[in-house]
Amino acid sequence: MQKRKIAQETLEIEAKAVQEQINHLDLNFDNAVSLIENCKGRVVVMGLGKSGLIGRKISATMSSVGIPSAFLHPSEGLHGDIGMVMKNDVVIMLSYSGETEEIKKVLPVLQAMKIKVVIMTGKINALVWRNCDCVIDCSVNKEACPYNLAPTSSTTAMLAMGDALALTVSNLKGFNRENLAMLHPLGAIGKRLTMKVSDIMRKGRQNPVIKQNATVEEALFVMTGTRMGATSIVDSKGLLSGFFTDGDLRRHLQKDRKILNKKITEVMTKSPRTVTSDMMALEAAKILQQHSIDNIPVVDESGKPVGILDLGDLLAEGIS
Repeated sequence: MQKRKIAQETLEIEAKAVQEQINHLDLNFDNAVSLIENCKGRVVVMGLGKSGLIGRKISATMSSVGIPSAFLHPSEGLHGDIGMVMKNDVVIMLSYSGETEEIKKVLPVLQAMKIKVVIMTGKINALVWRNCDCVIDCSVNKEACPYNLAPTSSTTAMLAMGDALALTVSNLKGFNRENLAMLHPLGAIGKRLTMKVSDIMRKGRQNPVIKQNATVEEALFVMTGTRMGATSIVDSKGLLSGFFTDGDLRRHLQKDRKILNKKITEVMTKSPRTVTSDMMALEAAKILQQHSIDNIPVVDESGKPVGILDLGDLLAEGIS
């Protein structure tokens, strides 16, 4: 189809443009990383038009990975907002061509303030950059636009280079999982990083448990009552000895129509996989998905089932 052909060509051109940026990781990139890593203030990102939109995203990414950052529109900077830039800040300026009048006018002001300036551009030899601290090459061979004019591949490349810059500095500064969780207390990211099995598991009356001397029919009654589609089986000491699911029931029914009268110990899964309540919910979700199971018993240190974890509950919380 023509529509898909155009879309495919666009994605291929932009993917190639991002791939090309690997060849631009040179001494200038290294110097920019050092400037940002050692910055005692904030990273102020500036850009106009499409570059400005990309700049806002880069600034947001930096803030989310532990690099204090803010965006400043060059035009607003020229009308007083340049006062937000402090002596310990580092400025990242985005301009593919370097021909924008606002950029040309704001750079001398920053240099007079003795602010370190990192440039991200497609024209590294533009005269306007001659006194800047480092110039990162974000050039592309071709825009995805059929007329090679509208910023498409170039803005994608700048965004990718900005991500590379942010994540490199973040890694060097020792930003870790705990830091990320602190900066993302709500939403999917926060849940994936902070929620434990104990926060999601069914417990108490919602945790189906039966004894070893129960029948399959009794197990089915408990499973239906809790709507979990599974039950843990415990021995005389209350320790987990098996696990039985509605999937097990269906499989056994195909072979034996009288299965309901059998002891649960005859058909249960012995020594089943388990998780603990203090395990990260994301890790538990991986176990369920890896083994294609919908439920898993949660046990304490002694091996007693204290809950049951359901894949549906994990997905409902956005954890998968």
